[in-house]
Amino acid sequence: MNSTLLPLLVLAGIAIFLILRLRSVLGTREGFEKPPAQSMGRPDTRRDFDVIEGGPDRDITDHVEDGSDAAKALAGMKMAEPGFSVSEFLSGARGAYEMILMAFERGDISAVRTFLAPEVLETFETVIAEREAKGLRIDANFVGVRELALAGAEFDRDTSEAEITVRFVGELTSVVRDSDGAIVEGDPNEVKRQREVWTFGRTMGADDPNWVLVATDG
Repeated sequence: MNSTLLPLLVLAGIAIFLILRLRSVLGTREGFEKPPAQSMGRPDTRRDFDVIEGGPDRDITDHVEDGSDAAKALAGMKMAEPGFSVSEFLSGARGAYEMILMAFERGDISAVRTFLAPEVLETFETVIAEREAKGLRIDANFVGVRELALAGAEFDRDTSEAEITVRFVGELTSVVRDSDGAIVEGDPNEVKRQREVWTFGRTMGADDPNWVLVATDG
């Protein structure tokens, strides 16, 4: 027999043996095997986890005590305006604090007038006018907000008027200069902490999404 043909016949024999062996073990099914049919009767509706409905709203309880008057007020705001988020409000309050505070320190509140309630606007304008009458100006630079916390909340369900009080601890450098530019108070290299409590108000569900500063307590 040809020396080349003999190895080929041996290999062919081995291949046929393996094919027959596999067919006897695995069968001749093609494609994916269907999963076993479920038993008839009531289907298994058990869950691998527990579903908790009506639990605390973390967007509220992360900032105030669950069940407190403030928590109930915030929940009322959310009912009146489902898109309202306490966390997003506080993020906006942080930005508003810097913007309004620095406008007041520098004596130009024209850019923030729409964010101030009439009483607050009047107070700011009076202080700035008195400062200018004395020939004084303030050079200030904002460093950042060291602390921010929701201090209280109120909601009138009849009028949908909401108020949220926020406690800030801001850091800034500030000096008071006279008309000649000489420093009469403060140190430009000293970072001072300024603690204030601001209250913002808004009518929930109104077209205007902006909150306004309605009260300050420095």
